[in-house]
Amino acid sequence: MRRRRAAKRELIPDVKYNSELVARLINTIMSRGKKSTAQGIVYGAFDLIKNRKKDMEPLEIFLQALENVKPKLEVKSRRVGGATYQVPVEVSGDRQVAMALRWITGFAQGRKGKPMMDSLAAEIFDAFENTGSAIKKREDTHKMAQANKAFAHYRW
Repeated sequence: MRRRRAAKRELIPDVKYNSELVARLINTIMSRGKKSTAQGIVYGAFDLIKNRKKDMEPLEIFLQALENVKPKLEVKSRRVGGATYQVPVEVSGDRQVAMALRWITGFAQGRKGKPMMDSLAAEIFDAFENTGSAIKKREDTHKMAQANKAFAHYRW
């Protein structure tokens, strides 16, 4: 039998934009506990975005990009009598944000040959314009869920 669910910790909003989502982005980028480095990368990327699109705030662009990347459906493996089915399930709001942030940072890290600051700015900007790898990943996730719609009755 499983134990109770872990309690959600309160997240302190980031210093510059006073936004919890930016704080989550910083935490997603952070590796080996180097928060100041992660903050430098995120704020630098936001400055690059501001230089590229002067009529909008970088925070607005980031929020729109996040909205564009969030998946609505995903597939989960479910074993039924020896066979494993990919069952489409709706994604909860918190998980949507977590997946979107993970995809954006992951694909930004995958862009080799450029500093992380530049590639993160480029990835956020691509997501804002509904192009790029993170958007493709969301589309693939939705396609997979759509293809396995027949197994939706195995949802639990």
